[in-house]
Amino acid sequence: MTEFEGVIPALGQALSKRGYSVLTPVQQAVLAPELRDADILVSAQTGSGKTVAFGLAFAPTLLDGTDRFDRATAPLALAIAPTRELALQVKRELEWLYESTGASVASCVGGMDMRSERQALGRGAHIVVGTPGRLRDHVERGSLNMTELRAVVLDEADEMLDMGFREDLEFILGSAPAKRRTLLFSATVPRSIASLAARYQRNAVRISTSAEQKQHLDIEYRALTIAPHDQENAIINVLRYFEAKNALVFCATRATVNHMTSRFNNRGLSVVALSGELSQNERSHALQAMRDGRARVCVATDVAARGLDLPNLELVIHADLPKNRESLLHRSGRTGRAGRKGVSVLIVPHSAGKRTERLLQSANVKAAWAKPPSADEIMRRDDERILADPALSEPLKDDEKTFTRELLARHGAEQVAAAFLRLYRAGQSAPEELRDIAPGVPREDKARPRDDFKNSVWFSLSAGREQSAEPRWLLPMLCKAGNITKREIGAIRINQDESLVELAPGCVEKFLEAVGPSRTLEKNIVVTRLDGTPKSIKDIRDKPGANKKPYVSKSGARARLEPKRNFAQTPAEPSGDPITQDRPILKAKSKKPYKPKFAKAGAKTRNPDMPGAKKPKRKKPKNKAG
Repeated sequence: MTEFEGVIPALGQALSKRGYSVLTPVQQAVLAPELRDADILVSAQTGSGKTVAFGLAFAPTLLDGTDRFDRATAPLALAIAPTRELALQVKRELEWLYESTGASVASCVGGMDMRSERQALGRGAHIVVGTPGRLRDHVERGSLNMTELRAVVLDEADEMLDMGFREDLEFILGSAPAKRRTLLFSATVPRSIASLAARYQRNAVRISTSAEQKQHLDIEYRALTIAPHDQENAIINVLRYFEAKNALVFCATRATVNHMTSRFNNRGLSVVALSGELSQNERSHALQAMRDGRARVCVATDVAARGLDLPNLELVIHADLPKNRESLLHRSGRTGRAGRKGVSVLIVPHSAGKRTERLLQSANVKAAWAKPPSADEIMRRDDERILADPALSEPLKDDEKTFTRELLARHGAEQVAAAFLRLYRAGQSAPEELRDIAPGVPREDKARPRDDFKNSVWFSLSAGREQSAEPRWLLPMLCKAGNITKREIGAIRINQDESLVELAPGCVEKFLEAVGPSRTLEKNIVVTRLDGTPKSIKDIRDKPGANKKPYVSKSGARARLEPKRNFAQTPAEPSGDPITQDRPILKAKSKKPYKPKFAKAGAKTRNPDMPGAKKPKRKKPKNKAG
């Protein structure tokens, strides 16, 4: 009798061997006796043990009262996962869980050799795990026999629909036997999942172990406000501050992943990359390097946001902000798993503060707003780690005592301690100096008036009409590169080979400091400070009437320069206005009723109904020979 109630003895032994003492809530829920042959729709937070849960759930259906499987003639269970990494991870989990039952588990995922997969299916497999596209290929080619399936599992079903696999899933489910169990596991249950369940499940039982989209209690969220161009430096400081065993940095694009990986490598960090452009072999090696400690940092796109299980992952950094709340929760859910604590850090540019606040509210997440760790804070944190190092408290071994005394006698305790400190810091990357910015949610008052441009300063940019320069892309570039706001930018004039930009005097020093000594912006645009106002700008402003404002009435509408006169009447007295008093009085012409002009007889006109118009002749049809 196994210590796990409701678990088949062979699987209970595997759990005990793996170190399980108790089951998670979702694993206990699927073992309820009334769910033995039922279809289920499970929603549970990331990291709650869903893979083991469905392995336990369909075990009675597959074994059908026996302790071991017979030789496989056709697959009995099919598990579908959204990504290659998750599918291979599910395969590994099911292999150790079903080890004592003699089950054969095969995988069918994109990026792997299809011939090897076909041979494995031909030899016989009790459970098949794969991605939607590759499984459909095997079904269409006839290498995957679906006739004996007793259970189909959709793991991370909401993610598969978001990735555009609905058509493949419907094909696979439509090809499976009608008499089967269908188990849907999902972090969320949006309308698309509910409709899929209604179509392919029979009276499914809904299981929800926790409130959906509830903040993961084992994850600490932090939102760090950064100045423009400080993204990479802030991430380096966050990595140095926490010194996590494993850290995952999420980027929006493959190009950003490659750039970040190169930058971290140059800083001496042990880093690997994970993106869609890598082969399956390269991705597997990258994950294995994280698991065995050869790499501490993984830079990845959202392809890694689902289902990856890195046991020592303590830190998740959102280098690029998530697009929606689901992405935020699933990215962050890579840490804080199985009762372990984790930290999720959002790198928030100054211009994205309000958007980030709305994102956190929609995900029901409370984050602590702060500034990124400074260089001094990181050095103090390093000192704390040195003092807490267990090597300083371990007793001396017999073979160490003699040489320790020699070291102290030759160099002294202080010199030996300094050498120890230097050796410790030699392997650490130096922290970065960050621009100072106020912590908290960045807010910008829309009603605030523009800055004073009375003593403005002009700058020249080495891009004009020849380089297709336009204010719509110069303005955000200047704000980002110069750490200024659009209210501190005045006039922008685009010339043939340069652009002139006016800045408020109060932001000039801050702008020059942010741009740096190279004075170079994006696309190698060079910034040059000008002495005084450019002559072309002066010529425009010195033109007569250039600064004259039109008269505006109290109602806001532009008034006429003089009242409209009725020329049919004679003024009683001269107005006294030097502009109008000597002008002759004009009399309006008598108005006659409008009469339409008739067309002359025989005149060609487009309107044949006009009186007098010549009507076009009709052509007589030619007689055709009978």
